[in-house]
Amino acid sequence: MLLEILLATLFVSLLSLSGVLLLSLQKKMQEAVVFIILSFATGSLLAAAFFDLLPEAIDGLPSSTVFAFTLGGIITFFILERVVHWHHEHHDHKEHEKPVAYLVLIGDGIHNFFDGVAIAAAFLTSLPLGVATTFAIMMHEIPQEISDFTLLTYAGFSTKKALFTNLLSGLVAVLGALFFFYLSSYVQNLQFYGLAFAAGGFIYIAASDLIPELHKQSKIRIWIQLAAILTGIAAMWLLANHVSA
Repeated sequence: MLLEILLATLFVSLLSLSGVLLLSLQKKMQEAVVFIILSFATGSLLAAAFFDLLPEAIDGLPSSTVFAFTLGGIITFFILERVVHWHHEHHDHKEHEKPVAYLVLIGDGIHNFFDGVAIAAAFLTSLPLGVATTFAIMMHEIPQEISDFTLLTYAGFSTKKALFTNLLSGLVAVLGALFFFYLSSYVQNLQFYGLAFAAGGFIYIAASDLIPELHKQSKIRIWIQLAAILTGIAAMWLLANHVSA
């Protein structure tokens, strides 16, 4: 199971290079692609939390414990986002560019660590859950990494440096996965606690980060947003059932 965990986290880490893929697209096309991915990611994250992570966690722990750790995940991600909140802000003064760039990397490194924890917890529970969780994280990471790549280049990094440092930040997910995997040998039922915590993180990201972004796209028809969200939900359901078959 360690091999599957490492392969999944390495694949997710390599998504940090996805920012460069949009460089060849026109700005309007970039915005359209990112918007569709954001909508799809909203549905897939919520589906993963409510259809996969929480039910599996409740199978292994009392519901009160599961919901406590889910709430803990929501609070943790709130604190993390507050600490690096100006991570996404643009500054006009040159002396502020480099510090912002490194805050981006530090904040993403911490976030990626928890992504690794979620992947490890899911695979330790079952292969289908591991695949579904990895897929949900991928859908969130693609627009996130594109945004980070843009911010790093805006802050003065060259294209090569932005890609390299973003990749290093992404590889922190492997450390999170390894940490959780080996810790699970000493803590009974640790994977179920990890699933509950990860569900809280998924819910927070979808509700606090992605949905508000979708509301900002007032020019996009709601049926397009809804279709992409529902497609994300359906994809998670089909993925989990296909793998488990």
